[in-house]
Amino acid sequence: MSSSLAGQPFAARLSQFYQLTKPRVVSLIVFCAVIGMFLAVPFGALDARFAATAFAATIGIALVAAAAAAINCLVESKIDALMARTRGRPLPRGQLTPRQTLVFAAIIGGSGLALLYFEVNALTMWLTLATFVGYAIIYTVVLKPMTPQNIVIGGASGAMPPVLGWAAVTGDIPYQALLLFLIIFAWTPPHFWALALYRKLEYAKAGVPMLPVTHGDKFTRLHVLFYTVILFAVTLLPFATRMSGLIYVAAAVALGTVFLYYAINIYRDYSDRLAQTTFRYSILYLTLLFAALLIDHYFKF
Repeated sequence: MSSSLAGQPFAARLSQFYQLTKPRVVSLIVFCAVIGMFLAVPFGALDARFAATAFAATIGIALVAAAAAAINCLVESKIDALMARTRGRPLPRGQLTPRQTLVFAAIIGGSGLALLYFEVNALTMWLTLATFVGYAIIYTVVLKPMTPQNIVIGGASGAMPPVLGWAAVTGDIPYQALLLFLIIFAWTPPHFWALALYRKLEYAKAGVPMLPVTHGDKFTRLHVLFYTVILFAVTLLPFATRMSGLIYVAAAVALGTVFLYYAINIYRDYSDRLAQTTFRYSILYLTLLFAALLIDHYFKF
């Protein structure tokens, strides 16, 4: 180990590596993947075989997602040092070196892919690898510093977890899994642009071409509203295709109405506080929406 870790308590070292994995982000990824696993099978199929596969898939997906987060921290360490939200991460503070970060990401990412290949199935492993490349390379290295549409295009990687979960327990990708993908894909722009609005000055200082920086607040606020309307419509598709029932559609309408309320107010009467509230709500929204979908799956009427 290099001097950056020398003399530090073991618990402190673990904490620094743990912070590299963006645990809150990874927990949402894993949650969506697990929802995909359970939605893929009927209640009667929740047996020991399912449990073993789901457990291995959950660990494997979590490890690869954590590795992608670590690579993101490595690539963006200079940007992170300029932003209040991220300057406390281990790399900007010099607590870890780029080499340590790269080795750590390779170990956990490789372990996750191996676990998926040998204990789950090859399809899930390849899809997870593609998701890793999409986020850690295509989004982080290419899209984010290049285009204000980085969130829209790169959102495809972030929308993959339920597809990975579905493929893990069935070895297939039916239209239901793609509907889950579409929901997260439509959710991503209003979620991240709400954050970008109240962090605009930090993104500008870091030279990141987020939409509020390149096109201004009003244009971004309009797009938050536009994509929230799209999201509302997309969340009705599971009911329209008979994938879900009344429990889900009631939750989708209620949760979506609140999201629309925030989006309309962001457009009409913007404040940083409102954008922060919208950003936090968007995370709760996705969590509750997918939870409702799961409850509906097993108690549909």
